[in-house]
Amino acid sequence: MDYETGSLGHDERLALPGEAAPSRRGRRIVIGALVLIVLLALGWWMFAAGKKDAKPAGPTEQLPSVSVVVPGRKAIDRTVSATGTLAAKREMPVGVAGEGGMITRVLVEPGQWVGAGQVLATIDRSVQVQTAQSLAAQVSVSQSDQSIAQAELDRAKQLVDRGFISKADLQRLTATRDAAAARVRVAQASWREANARTGRLDIRAPAAGLVLTRQAEPGQIVSSGSGMLFRMAMDGQMEMRAQLSEADLAGIHVGARATVTPVGSDQGYQGQVWQVSPVIDPQTRQGIARIALTYNPSLRPGGFAASTIVGGTAMAPLLPDSALQSDDKGSFVYIVGADNKVERRNIQIGQVSDAGVIVRGGLAGNERVVLSAGGFLAPGQKVKPVIKAAVAAADLKAS
Repeated sequence: MDYETGSLGHDERLALPGEAAPSRRGRRIVIGALVLIVLLALGWWMFAAGKKDAKPAGPTEQLPSVSVVVPGRKAIDRTVSATGTLAAKREMPVGVAGEGGMITRVLVEPGQWVGAGQVLATIDRSVQVQTAQSLAAQVSVSQSDQSIAQAELDRAKQLVDRGFISKADLQRLTATRDAAAARVRVAQASWREANARTGRLDIRAPAAGLVLTRQAEPGQIVSSGSGMLFRMAMDGQMEMRAQLSEADLAGIHVGARATVTPVGSDQGYQGQVWQVSPVIDPQTRQGIARIALTYNPSLRPGGFAASTIVGGTAMAPLLPDSALQSDDKGSFVYIVGADNKVERRNIQIGQVSDAGVIVRGGLAGNERVVLSAGGFLAPGQKVKPVIKAAVAAADLKAS
């Protein structure tokens, strides 16, 4: 039996009853368990210590970021939009000033520029020319009579000193000479009148300008009662007659800048208000602001156009459309107070344009106004404001 015991290790020999047999494997298991327990305890201690030392997350780390802008107060043009018709600023109707007759020639066409006094059309003058020639002959006869009377008077003056002619005869000859001179002047006046009447058979431009319409043709019989044969624009000056409400007209003054855009065109033409209607139409409650324009072929009298008139400037905050909210209580914006909490601020809005919305009341201009996402906020909510530069509404839309 010794060979059996010899084959067992020193630590693995059989134990006698009542003895505990030592085992290397058992000791390893016990040591591993102790190490594991120590590691678990150490890990738990480190976790607890880290949790104790860590600071709780502040509310600002979970706050929503909101873009805000400080609008300030800007000099903003007060503009008024209006529609109306284009017309000549100074329209000149041209007709027959003399006796009239048959038109022989028409020398101009609509759209043509003419100078002051330029002939537009001529009327037959055959009868008037003959009359003028007859009067010219009478002038010659009267001048001959005056020459004879003057010669007789000169001879009488030479004979009066010799006593051949009395002073009474000299006075009679002087009166005869004066009467002949008067008849010359009468004949000359009649001749000049005839020439003037003949000249009025030429229909002339009263001033330099642009021919707008023509209602005269060769062969047409015209007279002083025929009415307008040509219509002209003095110096080619145009205007727009803008129809404005009574309230808008009150804010327009002479000299106000304006931009006029004819219908069918996207080109704007610069002009200036030169007259504001002194009366209001009792039916439409509207008045007219007349905007002077320089000539351009696109500005056709009688056409329809839209205008934007600058009625003045005002200092006020300017906000983009995205900042405005509205409900049954009116228009409002959200502002971020000093404690970064959202507050509702009721406002009164003014003119709306491409540049933005003018705030007439409710804002001083130094508040932090929420630019967008106002519909997702509520009064009293705390946010993280991100200040943006104040820009025009057009820039915001582009971005």
